[in-house]
Amino acid sequence: MQLDKLVTFYKALGDPTRIRILALLANGPLHGQALAGKLGVTPPTITHHMVKLREAGLVYERREKNTITFYLHETNLKRSSEAIWGVIEKAKKQPGAASGMEKEQMDVSMEAEKAQVIKNFFTVEGRLKQIPAQRKKKLIVFEHLMRGLQAGRKYTEQEINEYIQKFHEDYATIRREFIMNHFMYRENGIYEQNPRELWAKPEECK
Repeated sequence: MQLDKLVTFYKALGDPTRIRILALLANGPLHGQALAGKLGVTPPTITHHMVKLREAGLVYERREKNTITFYLHETNLKRSSEAIWGVIEKAKKQPGAASGMEKEQMDVSMEAEKAQVIKNFFTVEGRLKQIPAQRKKKLIVFEHLMRGLQAGRKYTEQEINEYIQKFHEDYATIRREFIMNHFMYRENGIYEQNPRELWAKPEECK
């Protein structure tokens, strides 16, 4: 999930009234007048807060004649909560972390290993010879493939399939691996790159 979306998510939760709205909707859908009555605020106040919650993808609405009913988008709420924790987990400094010089040496060694994997698994024309069986090498290959996709751009499944087919015929497997290893996320058939902090890292493979 893109970092700007995570920021929007947490901004939306930065108001006690909006948190109370989500808590009420967790028990079932409500229309604006009912929310206003339960919270002791005016309908225009509810409208204002709903704009923020919709922008963050935390609620959705359905209109029936002149009545708009609001629903909690539980899937988006859970996804955003898990995504921010993933960013924090990957950013935490682990006990016994390498010193600056050691880390630099490790980075150089890793880059050399990546270059060798790319050389071994890709043809001169850039086609992927085969999907590596070893997880570490597989992640290096997928990371290389991600370079041709734009951060922030939304792709249809067909566009992702056509892109992968430029490198390998088994687009279905690679497309699934993109999702499973958090290189991309999928919502309503649309694919988008995750922030690099969320990608599965070959450096973390044993």
